[in-house]
Amino acid sequence: MVSASSPTLTLLNFDFPILLFRGRTKKIVSSITLGRVSTSPRLSNCFSIRSRLIDQPIEHSSQGLSLSNSEATSITQTTQPQVYSCTWKWRDYSIRYQYSGNSGPALILIHGFGANSDHWRKNVHFLAKSHRVYAIDLIGYGYSDKPNPREFADPFYTFETWGSQINDFCAEVIKDEAFFICNSIGGLVGLQAAIMEPKICKGIILLNISLRMLHITKQPWFARPFIRSFQSLLRDTALGTLFFKNVATPKSVRNILCQCYYDTSQVTEELVEKILFPGLEPGAVAVFLEFICYSDGPLPEELLPQVKRPVLIAWGDKDPWEPIELGRVYGNFDTVEDFVVLPNVGHCPQDEAPHLVNPLIETFVARHASFT
Repeated sequence: MVSASSPTLTLLNFDFPILLFRGRTKKIVSSITLGRVSTSPRLSNCFSIRSRLIDQPIEHSSQGLSLSNSEATSITQTTQPQVYSCTWKWRDYSIRYQYSGNSGPALILIHGFGANSDHWRKNVHFLAKSHRVYAIDLIGYGYSDKPNPREFADPFYTFETWGSQINDFCAEVIKDEAFFICNSIGGLVGLQAAIMEPKICKGIILLNISLRMLHITKQPWFARPFIRSFQSLLRDTALGTLFFKNVATPKSVRNILCQCYYDTSQVTEELVEKILFPGLEPGAVAVFLEFICYSDGPLPEELLPQVKRPVLIAWGDKDPWEPIELGRVYGNFDTVEDFVVLPNVGHCPQDEAPHLVNPLIETFVARHASFT
């Protein structure tokens, strides 16, 4: 949800609007296990889910949340498409994704920094009526595994890693081409994936893609040594862990969300918990610190010219982290067929204004579904 420029690691005033909070708690809003629902290969590790607030303590195991039979029955009595919470093994890591819909073009929904597949909960049901919809937790986020970045000789949490994850997911799980629907940092993941395997991607929608204003090349030359030193201080000392603990609280998460949502009425208790809880799980702190220190890698302006599939960019015009004035320049690239302004919307349009985003996705996909 949050961009790499939204964790505004402004070194002069140390302003950190960062959102990466996951974890465990007794009171939870998340996937609800109703039991195994299919013996097909695609759904063999999946569970039927509904998103709701549970007031009483419930158990959260590696297979999801357990409800009583009466609760399960009341949840399944609905006309909305069923949503499944699934686990996919990728490079020996467990990856959580959510799936709904049995026909139509395939869509893969890619979240931003600090978020997870639950950030698309207002989109999956609607889109699943005429599409096969997959919302994935990128490795290191949500309820996917969070390997320690220090165990790798080379940087692990990069757009190349996540791009490979998306392409392998399409090949192994979806088994088809797919449209990439992306928010914030997820936009760079989608672009990177489309460049690495052009035949897999059918088209891309970028919702308030991260401008990556903290990229090292966008900093003045005299500040770069200080930036590197400060990043090392965060990553290699107790300062980073202390900072994370201070911001990984319901109050801090709510405050951060209220910064990037123009309509703050959409910042509900449910949303706060869905963002916060996964971020309190083991390994989350190391991933968080690793990524906020990741000031290399590609920029949107470097990736867009390389994409061979149609791109639509939509931008909430009240985004305080990724100003629309700077984003408009991306509409000038040849591969971008349209730049759509979303009025009175902040950084996360899919959650704040699904009534605007869902029809936009439907129209774009319908226009390019036969594209080869």
